[in-house]
Amino acid sequence: MRDILEELEDRREQARLGGGKKRIDAQHAKGKLTARERIEILVDEGSFEEYDMFVTHRCTEFDMEKTKMSGDGVVTGWGTVNGRMIYVYSQDFTVFGGSLSETHAKKICKIMDMAMKNGAPLIGINDSGGARIQEGVASLGGYADVFQMNTLASGVIPQISMIMGPCAGGAVYSPAMTDFIFMVRDSSYMFVTGPDVVKTVTNEIVTAEELGGAKTHTTKSSVADNAYDNDVEALAALRQFIDFLPLNNREKPPVRPFFDTPDRQDPSLDSLIPDNPNKPYDIKELVHKIADEGGFFEIQPDYAKNIVTGFIRMEGSTVGVVANQPLVLAGVLDIAASRKAARFVRFCDCFNIPILTLVDVPGFLPGTAQEYGGVIKHGAKLLFAYGEATVPKVTLITRKAYGGAYDVMASKHLRGDVNYAWPTAEIAVMGAKGATEILYRSELGDKEKIAKRTKDYEDRFANPFVAAEMGFIDDVIMPHNTRKRLTRAFASLRKKDLQNPWKKHDNIPL
Repeated sequence: MRDILEELEDRREQARLGGGKKRIDAQHAKGKLTARERIEILVDEGSFEEYDMFVTHRCTEFDMEKTKMSGDGVVTGWGTVNGRMIYVYSQDFTVFGGSLSETHAKKICKIMDMAMKNGAPLIGINDSGGARIQEGVASLGGYADVFQMNTLASGVIPQISMIMGPCAGGAVYSPAMTDFIFMVRDSSYMFVTGPDVVKTVTNEIVTAEELGGAKTHTTKSSVADNAYDNDVEALAALRQFIDFLPLNNREKPPVRPFFDTPDRQDPSLDSLIPDNPNKPYDIKELVHKIADEGGFFEIQPDYAKNIVTGFIRMEGSTVGVVANQPLVLAGVLDIAASRKAARFVRFCDCFNIPILTLVDVPGFLPGTAQEYGGVIKHGAKLLFAYGEATVPKVTLITRKAYGGAYDVMASKHLRGDVNYAWPTAEIAVMGAKGATEILYRSELGDKEKIAKRTKDYEDRFANPFVAAEMGFIDDVIMPHNTRKRLTRAFASLRKKDLQNPWKKHDNIPL
């Protein structure tokens, strides 16, 4: 019996070493942690339960049967984060470069299936050289199996991808189908085809970092949501992030202890909006001042900065925030902003997270680049996302809400539950100057008359009261009371029950 127990422990020890000490040292030399070290940081101490530790590949081509390593390049199992269950797989670059084989894929699919059955989030830590070439089409089939599981799990459990090394070729499509992607600067990259292939096909010379590094995907492509300086920082942020999310689509987000009074007043908000209607201000100041303890976890902070998305807590409960940012492009909606916000709104709706919309939008960005790029359909994505959402929706208009952009930003007409405005709000088809020039085109030569017409238009329409008279605004509130009014609004909506008409699925304008 003792011999058997010793053999088990020897096998476990060998499996924990992955590709061996030399390869572990090489991983550390690149500033990267090993697969198991990453899991240890992510989950609560002592909570990780590993599955399939002794699985090995089945390939006999290219003398592969002579080299078998326990685990086959991926560590899978479950643990807890702040006491809540999560499932995780972590690719081990020290074993065959973390390449995906048939059995490697089966391990991942198995853990994904368990996550769905047990209603817990799935965390995928990607650090892989891609498909295992020696296995040929079997490894490609493995990728497709993982993709199918990603598709089925979408909207059922939160799926989060951590890119902590290379992720290239077909491997990129699994993270792309998950809800959020976090990357590590200077050590992770994602691309469909690498720099060498790009050079051969298009004659472009580009580095891996320029082609698919964290900066590229957080600022240009919007593939990644956030980036961090190293593995430890990324995993610590992930632990914080998971706390905002429910375990699955049948549960509500967790309620955490809070140490902030719901009816806290903030007199500084009374002077947040500048007297000059064309002068910008930082909408994030408002976000921080209405959140519990000022906490805000921003999503995609470096992409489409004219709109802000992220999570706060109000009375301990998670709230998703979408806010126009007057500091960037005056807060207009464009292609990038519409896509960014639409995806965020849909995630919140999938997982029962109430949505707060802060509106200061002068309209959609004009120009041939936007029209040729399909701003009509991209703008419709955001409209569609708000229109189909059944979670509690509270909207606050702080300043401008012009034209179709007023409709799109969670207006009462898109089933907004509670729609507030500050006294500084201007709700109209367009700005006073543009409207006057259209309405009184025959008087354009008379500057005095046009100035008076503009002033008359401002007095009549550049305020929230016309909309309030029609019931499109539920109340005009004092800025310093904003946190109190918003927390009470969300509290009143906790039992909201709204169902969309039955359908197999919708057909969002992709």
